[in-house]
Amino acid sequence: MLWGFLPIYFVALAPANAFEIVAWRVVFSLVFCAIVIVVTRAWRPLMVIMRRPRTVFIMGAAGALIYVNWQTYVYGVSTGQVVEASLGYFINPIVTVFLGVIVLRERLRVTQWVAVAISLIAVVVLTVGYGALPWIALVLAFSFGLYGLVKKQVGKDVDAVSGLTLETVWLMPVAIVQLIVVGVTAGLTFGTVSVWHTVGMVGLGVVTAIPLLLFASAARRLPLIYLGFIQYFAPVIQFLVGVLLLHEAMPAERWFGFGLVWLALVILTADMAISARSSRRLRLAASEACEPGGSPTVDPLPE
Repeated sequence: MLWGFLPIYFVALAPANAFEIVAWRVVFSLVFCAIVIVVTRAWRPLMVIMRRPRTVFIMGAAGALIYVNWQTYVYGVSTGQVVEASLGYFINPIVTVFLGVIVLRERLRVTQWVAVAISLIAVVVLTVGYGALPWIALVLAFSFGLYGLVKKQVGKDVDAVSGLTLETVWLMPVAIVQLIVVGVTAGLTFGTVSVWHTVGMVGLGVVTAIPLLLFASAARRLPLIYLGFIQYFAPVIQFLVGVLLLHEAMPAERWFGFGLVWLALVILTADMAISARSSRRLRLAASEACEPGGSPTVDPLPE
């Protein structure tokens, strides 16, 4: 829900441009993480990570990808392209599957190939409809997909707070340079528009970190299939914000393109659900076969 309504927050920060917003987002995310670490006395996990150069450099790569994602997303929102930005997160699960084939050499099931093929057709349809390649959606999808692959390299070794802290530490030089450039060219709006505008800019750290911490907490509790399904809520809300609140245009060809994307997601989700159910049954069968006495146990009640 918080990620879904985030476009409204960025729109409310006008007249700040996308580059100033992202720079302050990096700065205040680091400040917020530092406060959380001090309050919760979570220095030890961070120090353990800092002693692993490989992990630190991996977080640097993750920081670069999330910077591209943030900058593209805020640019899309600030230029009235919230619907296209939502498209990026709709096709992200499909891009993640595609990257699994290209990077990790994973094998796809037939239904997964069908979902990927339909999504490629959707991109063609939307390109014709837009009159240009929907680059914002594609950059968002691929940057976040690659971000997930990079973070997968460190797995559970890096908690959410430590991860965001390291990513923003790596991005601080970029943020400082960006603020200097914006100050010289367009002029900084921070502290010059109103008290509420300044509070909103400072709050960028909170609106960045809180959803991430909630997501990390949910990821430890929910099965992957439920987590994947709930992640569709954010782009749905973003899409509705763009169409209903910001009144972005949705001609027929866009509806058709989005319809193809949604069809691909339905196929992909159904495939994931069936696969998860089959895996669960296999695990249950294996555990029953290993019961003491050498014979499988039988559930007295039908499923």
